[in-house]
Amino acid sequence: MKLSIIIPCYNEEKTIEEIISRILFLDIDKEIIVVNDGSTDNSFAILEKIKKEKDFKLVSHEKNLGKGSAIKSGLKFVSGDYMITQDADLECNPSDILKIMDCAIKNNASVVYGFRHQKHVYSSYFWGGLFLTQLANFLYGIRISDVTMCYKMIKTDIIKSVPLKCKRFEYCPEVTARIAKKKIKIYEVPVNYNPRSTKEGKKLKRRDGFYMAWTLIKYRFIN
Repeated sequence: MKLSIIIPCYNEEKTIEEIISRILFLDIDKEIIVVNDGSTDNSFAILEKIKKEKDFKLVSHEKNLGKGSAIKSGLKFVSGDYMITQDADLECNPSDILKIMDCAIKNNASVVYGFRHQKHVYSSYFWGGLFLTQLANFLYGIRISDVTMCYKMIKTDIIKSVPLKCKRFEYCPEVTARIAKKKIKIYEVPVNYNPRSTKEGKKLKRRDGFYMAWTLIKYRFIN
């Protein structure tokens, strides 16, 4: 089974090389697609430099279009049986991808989500994520633990059949809404999580939470 890993990257000069190195270390059949989303720091220069030594495909936006737009750009180059997204920071450990992949294989699952252990600081991000998860469960009659987590492994034919409209962080709620409406079972695997603060580079804003909630509500009633 071949896995396509999309890494949206916007101003992650401190972590992008480490993330790619960790993913390359995974002993699986894989392809890595990095989408530089208009970075204004040294991220793109670093990516161009390490691409000479490391095996990955590099796509670049001239300006910042948002995480959802970066994922959609990456999907154009996906050739694996499954795809998954990996944030370019170090909040999530790529080694957990192996557990998610194992669940997909054992259960012949079409969709497997990673969910965070509830050990991280109970910040506004935690409560916001919990609210969005409960909203998704209520609106779509599903039972998932973490709608905003980046690890969503999805069969490629399914994700490519979904007409994604997202631009920013609405990717997670939109893809969940569309999968739920297709009545596809979502398996879950616990993963590790090392949160960072806004000062440390976290880009999710309060307004993104409102957009994500609206996305869940909107796609409950429209296609």
